Amino acid sequence: MIEQKVVAPEQLFSEAEREEQFITGSEAVREAIKRANVDMAISYPITPQSESMHLVGDIFAEGYIKEYFRGENEFAVMSSVSGAAMAGVRVFTATGGPGTLRAFETFPTWSGARLPIVCAFLTRGLNSPLTIQPDTLEMAYMLDTGILMLHAENAQDLYDMLLKAFIIAEQPEVHLPVGVFADGFFVTHTRDNVKIAAEDIKLPPYDPNMSPVPAMDMETVPVRQMRDPFVMKSNFISYAAHASWQQEVLAAGERSRKHIDRLLGGLIEVENEDADILIMASGTAVSQSREAMALAQAEGLNAGLVKIKSLRPFPAEQIRSLAAGAKAIIVPEFNRVGWLSREVMTAVEDTTKVVGAPRVFGGMTMPPQLILEEIRRCASE
Repeated sequence: MIEQKVVAPEQLFSEAEREEQFITGSEAVREAIKRANVDMAISYPITPQSESMHLVGDIFAEGYIKEYFRGENEFAVMSSVSGAAMAGVRVFTATGGPGTLRAFETFPTWSGARLPIVCAFLTRGLNSPLTIQPDTLEMAYMLDTGILMLHAENAQDLYDMLLKAFIIAEQPEVHLPVGVFADGFFVTHTRDNVKIAAEDIKLPPYDPNMSPVPAMDMETVPVRQMRDPFVMKSNFISYAAHASWQQEVLAAGERSRKHIDRLLGGLIEVENEDADILIMASGTAVSQSREAMALAQAEGLNAGLVKIKSLRPFPAEQIRSLAAGAKAIIVPEFNRVGWLSREVMTAVEDTTKVVGAPRVFGGMTMPPQLILEEIRRCASE
């Protein structure tokens, strides 16, 4: 193994000197995992995440990761990841698009088993005819799996969120999987300036003794996922056990708020919050929205921006408060169903303020002028 100094998370995240590198989002994944003190990474190739896990394999060969292998398919990978996490090791994987759906059954299992797995979801289109182009539709499916969901705007976010996700996931009162989502190709395959800590430092190791669910003892057979398999008991016991456990998973997600707040500087970031028209966006759409806001302000239109970094837990109260003073809320998205606008509408008191547009999908880009047109239209009403 490569010799690295273990440092406190706060030192790695904010105190250590950083070097600016011009790298892709896939390379940002590699750099984050290089410093994450990961025990095991398991991979299966699917565009656009194949390069990121290939690069993680490279750093395994260099000695930054203890174990790495390729699974038979996405479902097998996510099942193997479950076993690794149950055994008490820090584990990482990545997928995207059809890979997410093929492995979908495992994600609620991760949450239900309180496994602190970190997975990068590098999103792509799902529909037929087959496409590998950018789209965030898979995120709509993931919203109610119990995993925590962070959405990176760019490669810098992707690097920072992945590292911080391990610390958030492993908090004893949280202990849930974290998905770090980034828009495929827009982030994974484009280069950007990313500030990165020195490669000779890493996070403290995962301590499975802090888990609220005891790690499996692989030296003592037989190994069982549950000490008392409720499904074998009476219906009443089964109902009560599963209902209370689902409530506990939801509660653990809520308890993660303070850690996301502390490590990410809030679940949202706001620019010009007193504006008449607020754009609320996540992921790459934030970058286009920021440009559209500047164009609107140059025309004398009062527009602001809310960057939503955490989707689970969702910053409903902050959004409700911000929306109260706004004339209109514009929600641009890279998918056809408008899952983020639906989330925003559940949070605001006056849903007529919410404009679920523009939406582009199938791999199309979103020129800032599309958002600017919505700002102009809202301003004229």
